[in-house]
Amino acid sequence: MREIAVALHNIRSLHNVGSIFRTADGAGVSKIYLCGITPTPLDRFGKMRPELAKVALGAERNVPWEHSASTARLLRRLKKEGYCIYALEQTEHSVPYDAPKLARGAKKIALVLGDEVRGIPLSILKISDAILEIPMYGKKESLNVSVAFGIAVFSLINRAPHRTLPRSGAPALRHGSR
Repeated sequence: MREIAVALHNIRSLHNVGSIFRTADGAGVSKIYLCGITPTPLDRFGKMRPELAKVALGAERNVPWEHSASTARLLRRLKKEGYCIYALEQTEHSVPYDAPKLARGAKKIALVLGDEVRGIPLSILKISDAILEIPMYGKKESLNVSVAFGIAVFSLINRAPHRTLPRSGAPALRHGSR
């Protein structure tokens, strides 16, 4: 099974962070790195943030997390630890998130998501091994960051060798079963 970590760069919304925690829990993400101004589940007094917890529904207690002041330093460290760094951003150099050769052989992946307005800065994109993009077909140019995360993380998981049992230990549903 492939290990997937997530780095959130300056995401401001407690609701988006809570939603990412919940999706990360469902996807079996190994760790969430909350970088820069991204809010952590606990406030500066060590109390749970109710807005984040309401959306995360307990996932903030299930998925390990760590705060990092610098996304760039974190990503350089993760690269040294053997992670392949994928940034989710729209640029002229991005490739479709479901590109066939993407993620083959990568045992550890760190998926980077940027802030809701400016996205991921060039300095962080330069550290990335690939920049992934979700094609948009309507009038909107982008998706909500937590929705985009869900699409990308499950795409990366689906390219890895499948588990026989879901993380919860419940029996896996076979194709065609209800």
